[in-house]
Amino acid sequence: MLDTDSDALECDFAQYYHIYNLEELGLRKLSVYAFGLPEDSRIKRLMSKQKVTFDTYLSALAVDALQTLVWAKTKDAQHNKNRPKSIAQSLLPRKEVEDDHQNFASGQDFENARNKLLEEVVSHG
Repeated sequence: MLDTDSDALECDFAQYYHIYNLEELGLRKLSVYAFGLPEDSRIKRLMSKQKVTFDTYLSALAVDALQTLVWAKTKDAQHNKNRPKSIAQSLLPRKEVEDDHQNFASGQDFENARNKLLEEVVSHG
C-alpha cells in the first residue's frame, strides 16, 4: 500500500484513525490498521482501481435506470435510437467496460457462434 500511494494511505490514517505519523506505528500495527480501512478509503479504491465509492456507483445505476425508463416512453426507443449513455459504466475501470455486443448476419450465424461457445464451456468445465 505504501508503494501504491503513501499520501493516500497517510490521508486515510489521518481521517479514520487520527494517526498523523505512520513511521512511529511499526510494520505490524501499520498493516493491521491498513487492513481495517473501509472499502471506500482512498488507498483501497486505488488498489482495486475503483474511480468512485460503491454508494456513488449505486447512485449512478439509479440515474441510469431512470434515464432508461424515461427514454423507453419516447419514439426514439421504438426505433432503438439515442439510447442514453450509462453514467455507471463510465465509472468502471476501463478493463471492465468492454463492448460485449456481437452482431450476426443470420440466425444460422448466431447458432454457429452459440454452439462454438457452448463447446468451449463444456470442454473447459
